[in-house]
Amino acid sequence: MEKLKIAGGYPLKGTVRVSGAKNSAVALIPATILADSPVVIEGLPDISDVEILKGLLEEIGGKVQLSDNEMTVDPSAMISMPLPNGKVKKLRASYYLMGAMLGRFKKAVIGLPGGCHLGPRPIDQHIKGFEALGASVTNEQGAIYLRADELRGARIYLDVVSVGATINIMLAAVRAKGRTIIENAAKEPEIIDVATLLTNMGARIKGAGTDVIRIDGVDSLHGCRHTIIPDRIEAGTYIILGAAMGEGVLVDNVIPQHLESLLAKLSEMGVYVEARDDQIFVKSTSKLKAVDIKTLVYPGFPTDLQQPFTSLLTKAEGSSMVTDTIYGARFKHIDELRRMNASIKVEGRSAIISGPVQLQGAKVKASDLRAGAALVIAGLMAEGITEVTGLEHIDRGYSNLVEKLHGLGATAWREAMTEEEVEQLKNT
Repeated sequence: MEKLKIAGGYPLKGTVRVSGAKNSAVALIPATILADSPVVIEGLPDISDVEILKGLLEEIGGKVQLSDNEMTVDPSAMISMPLPNGKVKKLRASYYLMGAMLGRFKKAVIGLPGGCHLGPRPIDQHIKGFEALGASVTNEQGAIYLRADELRGARIYLDVVSVGATINIMLAAVRAKGRTIIENAAKEPEIIDVATLLTNMGARIKGAGTDVIRIDGVDSLHGCRHTIIPDRIEAGTYIILGAAMGEGVLVDNVIPQHLESLLAKLSEMGVYVEARDDQIFVKSTSKLKAVDIKTLVYPGFPTDLQQPFTSLLTKAEGSSMVTDTIYGARFKHIDELRRMNASIKVEGRSAIISGPVQLQGAKVKASDLRAGAALVIAGLMAEGITEVTGLEHIDRGYSNLVEKLHGLGATAWREAMTEEEVEQLKNT
């Protein structure tokens, strides 16, 4: 196991290039199961979730090559082999295997997904969709069993706007007979990305990116080549980092329209932000104003940027409130920020941040992916050395983090943990 050490307090300057979208990658890779010939996905991020999904496709008979951020999947020999646990437990997005395998094989056995512990994130809307398409769904010994004689199109209204359920139902419905209509669908850019891949494979999908998606099922899908969209959450993380410590940070390979809610809040704080065609330039200012944010489904403020943004707000003058309407338990980073001298209190689904304060380096632990990003930003803002453990979470979503930080002039490095440190970490 390793820890990340950061020497904070130094201004950052330079260009950082954003990788392909993690939240697209974890759906695009399972979607290749639906094809009958090789699919090539370009621009994948170099993260552990991609490696785990590669292993899962290989377990069910897929031939997978991954090199230079390009994955080629030959799904022709895949079989509906049960995946009750193992690698499935390592990432939440393994649930996309349900929709893809149900669509192709009309059956699947998938272990309940793992990933970050953000409180209850039920998959009831996924199951509702699968049942509407004609599948029987049972939970047997900690695994989800899906079975269908055939899948038939249906009108499905999602009770809660859910990216995961929207994509999973799409994956199953593209091979169903007849028309499926998903109402109250999520609108995130990653849904459009998955729909683009499926359309290139021969699927018939209209309305992706709106709250009503129409899918006319087809008998078969073929291989294609697809380039993933840039990761708006990674981009947002580096933009926040630039707002905190940047003397001029250029974030490259970005779709600015995907980040309008973040850019608006940064401008409100007094940060200099300039959106270009596929780049965003950001520069910190000496005095930042406190602002309130509330996370909402897209195009609202992303829940995945709530934790990194909280670190930035410790530098703002006044009292800021952060309310997370998506994941109420997404405040585990707050205790760690308090160790670093932050003045924050949590009241229900909201955190109240008083500033400005000078953060101090400390030993902190990432409890989940975006909490890790928040602690990295805090470490760059802090005086002294910050030591971050729980890097397995950060590695799930941030490609080549240390190298990218070095490119901006940061002083950060990874060190192996001693046996004693590993034991202490297990007991915390």
